[in-house]
Amino acid sequence: MSTSTLPQNKDAVTHTLDAKLVSRIEKLAAQFPDKHSAILPALHIIQDEFNWVPPETVNQLCDILDSTPNKIYSVLTFYTMFHTEPVGKYHIQVCRNVTCSLMGASNLIEHLTQKLNIQPGETTSDGKFTLSLVECLGACGNAPVMMLNDRYHENLTADKIDDILKSLE
Repeated sequence: MSTSTLPQNKDAVTHTLDAKLVSRIEKLAAQFPDKHSAILPALHIIQDEFNWVPPETVNQLCDILDSTPNKIYSVLTFYTMFHTEPVGKYHIQVCRNVTCSLMGASNLIEHLTQKLNIQPGETTSDGKFTLSLVECLGACGNAPVMMLNDRYHENLTADKIDDILKSLE
């Protein structure tokens, strides 16, 4: 696999919320006494659809929730679970905090970079994998740890990582 920073030219495609997504978000917002309370779950809906939160959708979300870009972006950029840039189909986040580092995370990161032929922060040219380093995944008791999309993988070894990657083929 060759290296690319993004799986596609993010400027080449315009992402907008279709009527179905707008309706979902409006129904969600109606459940709250204040529409602003729906920002977090609405961002999840958008990310589930596009695998990231495109800027065009933030503007639409402002209209739906009677909000401002600053309010939306303050939530969007606070939480590391949201992506403001495209990520691969499989987003691998490896913890590099103290406990995971002591348990060999740096060796596993090196293994992943060699296996995927990308560096942390990059996406494979086929758009399949993005490798990110994170400070803590909150699973120190089972270090080293990584998340693959929304699923935790704990007590990792190079062999376990190979098995995980093979299962995605």
